[in-house]
Amino acid sequence: MTSSTSAQPSVPTAAGATGRKPLTWGAKGNLEIVFLWIFVVVPFVAVIAAVPIAWGWGLSWVDVGLFLFFYVFTGLGVTVGFHRHLTHGSFKAKRPLRILLTLAGSMAIEGAPIRWVADHRRHHQFAEEENDPHSPWLFGESLTGLTKGFLWAHMGWLFTRENTNARRFAPDLVADADVRFLQKKFAWVVLLSLAAPAVLGGLLTWSWQGALSAYFWAGLVRIALIHHITWSVNSVCHIVGERPFRSSDKSGNVWWLAILSFGESWHNLHHSDPTCARHGALQGQIDISARVIWIFEKLGWAYAVKWPRPERLAAKLVDPPKAA
Repeated sequence: MTSSTSAQPSVPTAAGATGRKPLTWGAKGNLEIVFLWIFVVVPFVAVIAAVPIAWGWGLSWVDVGLFLFFYVFTGLGVTVGFHRHLTHGSFKAKRPLRILLTLAGSMAIEGAPIRWVADHRRHHQFAEEENDPHSPWLFGESLTGLTKGFLWAHMGWLFTRENTNARRFAPDLVADADVRFLQKKFAWVVLLSLAAPAVLGGLLTWSWQGALSAYFWAGLVRIALIHHITWSVNSVCHIVGERPFRSSDKSGNVWWLAILSFGESWHNLHHSDPTCARHGALQGQIDISARVIWIFEKLGWAYAVKWPRPERLAAKLVDPPKAA
């Protein structure tokens, strides 16, 4: 999920946000790389095992219900919380909602909040340029280059040793006590994300089998699906898709990812107008995340929402409507 150099206003411009601070800071240690492999590979293996397991033993309605609950809760935590709220400031949230969204996004196990936001803001500032952390065009436009680039943008970049400098790209979050607390407690949030489905499955079925089944479906399989849908926005949506809006990168709209990504795959407008709270702004484009933000606004939990304005959208269209 990314944008172009035209999207730089979405990166905070507070003192020191973009100054001369280095692009990266420190490096991932060996233990962190090991845990990255575990949290990327194990859920993926669970997805591969899901079909034969479902065929042989089936899954219960408790498994289905818990899977859907945790998928929606953590998925919206990423799209509404990490992405549209913390990264781009598409809306402001009252403190309880801000904490809840940050917790939900962290439970997707895509990384702690400050690091996630720093990587994404860096991506927006340097989209598809040399310093973009996950551009699929890094290795050229040949079939071989794009294949390699797709794998790199999808998940390969996660294993680089370098860390994006959070004090350059996310100084506002470094200074936020609530976000910083969840950043420090990220290991406990990971444990919560894995244990909660098992505990609920066990209580609802009153059996160890129910706990293990819920852990598999609503824990591992859910995490893998959230991961690969999010990563597909970085990879697929930067290679293919329709581009009705002007942007200085190759971000595209991929309709078949729209529901699973909660509207994030309407990626072209997001690159054209990164702070906009709705990514699917054209007719027929379902954007679940935008609808959730709308509900939060109606409840008084969110405010200062940056909804798309017709005249602004028309000005960004590649083929603007002609006057009557």
